[in-house]
Amino acid sequence: MDFYNNKNKLKFLLAIVGIVIVFASLWYTNILVNQVRKSERQNMELWAQTIVRKAQLVASTDSLFQKLKIEERKRAALLAKAYRKIAKDDDEDLSFYLDILSNNTSIPVIQTNAKKRILGVGNIDINLDSTKYLRGNLYKEFTEYRPIILEYLEDDKIYLYYKNSLTYSKIQDIVDDLNESFLEEIVLNSASVPVIVTDSTKSKIVKYGNIPEDKLQDSAFVRELLTDMEQQNPPIKIELPQSGQQYILYQDSDLQNRLRYFPVIVLLAFGIFLGFAYLMFSLSRRAEQNQIWAGLAKETAHQLGTPLSSMIAWVDLLRMQGSDNDSLDELEKDIFRLETISKRFSKIGSIPKLSLLDVGMIVKEIVEYLKVRTSKKVHYTINIDADNGHDIVVPINEDLFGWVMENLCKNALDAMQGVGDITIHIKEDDHKVYLDVTDTGKGIASNKFRTIFKPGYTTKKRGWGLGLSLADRIITHYHKGKIFVKNSTIDKGTTFRIELKKSSLLQQ
Repeated sequence: MDFYNNKNKLKFLLAIVGIVIVFASLWYTNILVNQVRKSERQNMELWAQTIVRKAQLVASTDSLFQKLKIEERKRAALLAKAYRKIAKDDDEDLSFYLDILSNNTSIPVIQTNAKKRILGVGNIDINLDSTKYLRGNLYKEFTEYRPIILEYLEDDKIYLYYKNSLTYSKIQDIVDDLNESFLEEIVLNSASVPVIVTDSTKSKIVKYGNIPEDKLQDSAFVRELLTDMEQQNPPIKIELPQSGQQYILYQDSDLQNRLRYFPVIVLLAFGIFLGFAYLMFSLSRRAEQNQIWAGLAKETAHQLGTPLSSMIAWVDLLRMQGSDNDSLDELEKDIFRLETISKRFSKIGSIPKLSLLDVGMIVKEIVEYLKVRTSKKVHYTINIDADNGHDIVVPINEDLFGWVMENLCKNALDAMQGVGDITIHIKEDDHKVYLDVTDTGKGIASNKFRTIFKPGYTTKKRGWGLGLSLADRIITHYHKGKIFVKNSTIDKGTTFRIELKKSSLLQQ
C-alpha cells in the first residue's frame, strides 16, 4: 500500500477511530458520573428523610417535656395555695399545707419585707451577706408570678416570691438546647450540601450551612438562592417546640455540580491536548522536511559543481579547435542554465537575498528560453497590465522565482501533452502583484487543489512530486507571498495564481 499518497485516507480513518475512542470514553465516563450523581442524590434524600424523622423525634420529646412542665407548674401552684392558706390564718386544719411547705425541695422561694429586703430563701443558692435585696436580674426571675403577701401583723407584711421549680427550668433548658442542637445538626451534617432553615414565610433565614456568609448579605442573591433551592428540591417542613413551623431548603452539592460538567471538561481537555499534540507533530515534521530538503538541495548543488566545471572547460577547448560556434553557443546556454539550477539548489535552506526586479522581464526571459526547447505546437502569450506603462517591480530572488515559473510552465506542457496555449497574465494593485499562469491542459480535480502542493504528490509515472512543493516553499516562505490554483476545469485547463507583496518603499 502506498502510505504516502494515501495518507489523507489514513488520516480520515485514524480520525474516525479517534472520534470513536473519544465518544466511547465520554459515554463510559458519563455512565460513571451518573452513577456517582445518583449515589449523591440518594444520600441527599436519605439525609432529608433523617431530618424529618429527627424533627418528629424532637416534637415527641417536646410533648413529653410539656407534660412534665405542666406537672411542675401544678406543684408550684399548689405551693402558692398552701402559702395563701397559711397567710389567712383561719380555723382550718393547716397540717396538710404545712406538709406541702416542708416537702418543697425544688421550687425556689424568697421572703422579703415591703422594702424587698431578703428575710429568707428556700431551694436557691445565694449569698445573703452580699445579696441583701431582691433587685436586678434576681427580681426579674422571681416576678413571673405575683408574690404572695403574708400578713402576720397589721403593719408588718412579708412578701413571698417564687418561680418555676428547678426541674421545670432544667426541662426548659433541655428543650431549648434540643432545638438549637437540632438546627446545628442540620447545617453541619449536610456535608457539602448548601442548606438554609427559614421561618414559616420562607423569607427569614434562621440557620444556614455551606454558603459563604458574605453572599447572604445580598438580599437579591438570597431571594434567587431560595427560589433555586425550592425548584431543585421540595422544602422539608418541620415543627419545632416554641419555634413553630419552619422549612429546610437545600440544593445539589458542589460535587454534583462539578460532576455535571465533568464530561464536557474532559472533552475540552482532550481536544486541547490533541490539538497541541497535532501542532507539535506538524511543526516537528515540517522542521524535519526543511532539514531534509536543505540537505538534499545543497548536496545536489555540490554534485553539479564538478561536472559543470568540466563542461565549461570542454566548451572552451572545442571553441579553440574551431568547432561549430552556433552549437557551442547553445551548449553554453544550457551550461549557464545548469549553473543557475545549481545556484537555486544552493539557496534552498538559507535565507535568499531579495532585490527589486522587473518581474515582467524575468518572465519574458524564461519564456524565450523555453520556446526553443518545446514543441512548436505550444503557443506562449504574455500580458502585462501596468499602470502608466511602467515596469512592475517587486522584491524577489531572480534564481528562485525563475525556478517557480519554469516549474509552472513545464507542468502546463505536461498537462497539454505538448499541444496548446500557455498564457501568463501579470497585473498589479497598490499593494500586490498578481501572476496568472493559464494552460489548456487536462485540468485538476477540485479536491486536489491543495494536495498537489504537498511533497511526493505526482500524477507522472516517473515524477518525484517535488516541483510544486518547492514552488510553494519558495513563494510562501522566501517571498512571503501565495501560490494556489485559481480555477481549473477538467479537459479545459488550469490557472495558477502567484501573489507577491510590493516593497514598503513602493507602497508609499
